[in-house]
Amino acid sequence: MSGLVLDGVVFHHDRTPFRFDLDVRRGEWMALIGPSGAGKSTLLDLAAGFIPPAAGRIVMEGRDVTDLGPAERPLSMVFQDDNLFPHLTAEENVAIGIAPRFRLGRRARERARQALDEVGIGALAGRRPAAMSGGERQRVGLARAFLRERPVLLLDEPFAALGPALRREMLELLRAARARRSDPPTVLMVTHHPEDARGFCDRVAFLEDGSVRAVGETEAMLGGSAPEAVRRYLGALPQGAKPAP
Repeated sequence: MSGLVLDGVVFHHDRTPFRFDLDVRRGEWMALIGPSGAGKSTLLDLAAGFIPPAAGRIVMEGRDVTDLGPAERPLSMVFQDDNLFPHLTAEENVAIGIAPRFRLGRRARERARQALDEVGIGALAGRRPAAMSGGERQRVGLARAFLRERPVLLLDEPFAALGPALRREMLELLRAARARRSDPPTVLMVTHHPEDARGFCDRVAFLEDGSVRAVGETEAMLGGSAPEAVRRYLGALPQGAKPAP
């Protein structure tokens, strides 16, 4: 079974057409790469239900969710900006992931503290976002997503503002969290740092001009056997150059 499928999904932004066909295997970790404006975040917004498609189907865990709102879809999402409530503590921001209507009972708070411990910031449970660093706030966002235990996890460049060492640390946290689950979530991650996919992602999808142009195993897509457009994007093939026959 596939974890996430976009089947002929069409969306128009002004005069720019987007058409997406993508099949993410159940339980795999896939990276989305490509130039700015290629449609990476648009694809995630369509999958999450933030924008409706003009045509096509979106399927999660074998269920057609095209007409469902974001809250009804079996997913969690972590954004580039941490998307935390500034008036709530780290513990409260995590607990609301499983607390309907902001009813933060003792059990929800206990589970939130455990999730914060797992991402290494249990000691900061009582802090509000303004008193935390960017990396610490992203850990809170990850902890909330992990706690919800949804089968699909969408990551829209959540580590883009972090340095290389801290980005890798966050990726390690995500890998460890997936390893703790007997049924790890399907992860679709947008990144402008293709090297982040190495050692973590099972496959890479390359987007260009509003569509998915290539999908392949990570090492193949980031190496010398990648399609010409991918190699040009990665800087391995100069603009205007032709690949060797």
